[in-house]
Amino acid sequence: MTEFKFSSSTCQVEGELVPVAEIALSPQDGVYFEHNILLWKDESVPLSSMPTNGPKRSILGGMPHIVTVANGPGRIAFSKDAPGELVVLPLHPGMELDVREHAFVLASHSIQYSYIRIKGLVNLLHGGSGMFMDRFVTQQYPGLLMLHGNGNVLERTLGPGEKILVEPGGFLYKDSTVNMQATQLQLKTGTFGRHSMYLAEMSGPGRVGIQSMYHHHATGE
Repeated sequence: MTEFKFSSSTCQVEGELVPVAEIALSPQDGVYFEHNILLWKDESVPLSSMPTNGPKRSILGGMPHIVTVANGPGRIAFSKDAPGELVVLPLHPGMELDVREHAFVLASHSIQYSYIRIKGLVNLLHGGSGMFMDRFVTQQYPGLLMLHGNGNVLERTLGPGEKILVEPGGFLYKDSTVNMQATQLQLKTGTFGRHSMYLAEMSGPGRVGIQSMYHHHATGE
């Protein structure tokens, strides 16, 4: 069991295959989350919906997207319905983090939330009509962000101008200072044959989170 603190509240993460995050919320604190990852809560913990800014994911993404808010005091627990790792990221004032869709678990009330649709990486990162990326920003106060990574999660810190190429399904999160764009490698398979490999090019400075288990995305659609 691992314990983290944010504001006047505490968060405990336990379990290995499908980890659970249990939060003891103080009266002045709250967290928001996607409603389908709630595991249990004290009866006294109130829930409400939070309006979001950005394009309608329920229309463009073909999926419902509801952000729910829980306020203290009381206990509440969350679990993603998939094996993997819960990544706990403390965010200091003035930080901005971009996260791939479906990875967001919860965030403390001091973190601002929005999302954007990325069209330029359609074939690389989604294989359809584009992908959504969640954006989390802190202003004056620090906060706690929790993500779910499939398999294990590794982090690379890139220096200014340093680049790495990441399998698209392996990308989990990045600092806003890291630039991401599609790149295509042409590999020879014989005298005349060629094979294309699509990768995500990440350019520093900043952190890049990589998950070890992922689905290969279709290309050319």
